[in-house]
Amino acid sequence: MREADFELIDRFLQGDGTAFDELVQRRQREVYNLAYRMTRNAEDARDVSQEAFVQVYRNLSRFDRRSSLATWLYRIVVNLCLNHLNRGSRSLYATVDQHPEPADSSEGSLAQLEEKERADALANAIETLPPQQRASLTLRVHHHLAHREIADILGVSEATAKVHYFHAVQALRRKLAHWREGT
Repeated sequence: MREADFELIDRFLQGDGTAFDELVQRRQREVYNLAYRMTRNAEDARDVSQEAFVQVYRNLSRFDRRSSLATWLYRIVVNLCLNHLNRGSRSLYATVDQHPEPADSSEGSLAQLEEKERADALANAIETLPPQQRASLTLRVHHHLAHREIADILGVSEATAKVHYFHAVQALRRKLAHWREGT
């Protein structure tokens, strides 16, 4: 059985550096995934992830435990991503393939191509969302968080978190309407 986050925090605060290493190992994949979904760039996601863990290391003694470690960590990651997005990402639309793969003539390749086009269209549409909407959508859809948790992470009311999510979904529906119509 894995040691609870709070027990690892206590060990770290008592001087056990291996406890922090274990926290990083335990959370690094979800931190990177969140950062990647927000920035849509692997290099930016690595930079944000690293900075998030640096901030956790420096501020863990101030963690008040009113929320879970995951919520606190997500708040740090989302804030770093929002700052990054507001500065202007070097990766805007960087997810578009620069080197298309050769055509596949096997059966089912047309369906795979259409699915890739849909996925690319969705990724591009998500990139155009305002950062708060993108964060709310990402936390809800990919991390399965409740609106209350999203509100805590974003530092807004629960109603505002719901509004961000609602507007994100509505914007995506408008931008991707042609896919629903079968074109």
